[in-house]
Amino acid sequence: MTSIVKVKTGSKFEEMGSYSRLVAVDNLIFMSNTAGRNPKTKLISTDLREQTLQVLINIETALASVDACLADIVAARVFIQFPEDVDTIMAVYGEKMRNINPTLTMTSPPLGSPEYRVEIEVTAYRGASKADIKELTITP
Repeated sequence: MTSIVKVKTGSKFEEMGSYSRLVAVDNLIFMSNTAGRNPKTKLISTDLREQTLQVLINIETALASVDACLADIVAARVFIQFPEDVDTIMAVYGEKMRNINPTLTMTSPPLGSPEYRVEIEVTAYRGASKADIKELTITP
């Protein structure tokens, strides 16, 4: 039988919008778009580097709640409020995701609030980090 786990963080937005931060269907894990709000202080840093790192920490924490980790991420979608922030956000993202190499989509739509300069949504597969990984380089 299929196992489904729905994880909430207590965010007022999860309650208002009736959604889960993360849903794990067996080993397949879907995570909602995640902002850089510090869960302890409830604040979002104005420092772009800190905000991006907090997004990734929030994702890592949610994944850990279902026995998964960043290295289990197979796809990521990065939403950037201001196109001029791409280099800073990608540098921080690259530091945390180095050698994981999931697929990546990056776009710059308006986000829910100007204080959200970056949000990230991921899909993970629990156990992918322990899989036999073969990397290919193709050229057109």
